[in-house]
Amino acid sequence: MCGLLLTAVEERFGAEIDLSGLGVDYYWNVDLQSAFELADDPASEIDVGQSSDDVAELLALLRRPADDLPVLWHDLQHLAGVLRLLAYLDLPAVNAGDS
Repeated sequence: MCGLLLTAVEERFGAEIDLSGLGVDYYWNVDLQSAFELADDPASEIDVGQSSDDVAELLALLRRPADDLPVLWHDLQHLAGVLRLLAYLDLPAVNAGDS
């Protein structure tokens, strides 16, 4: 499923997306644990994520030695940040100027 969706992203946006030209680098982020523990109000756990940091962390992951296992809770959050950015870029309101 990931391959199918990422192929569609590449068809829509091209093989590379220049983050510097998007004008959206920072985003609201809810702390991972708070996001899934619905007993408390997560408002105090909202912080700011950064798309360029997410990409940098994922590129660093690719450069790690093969025996250096990913830290899933950390690395998947960066992947999720990139995936959310791609979803945001495809919102109709964001692309209203595209023809």
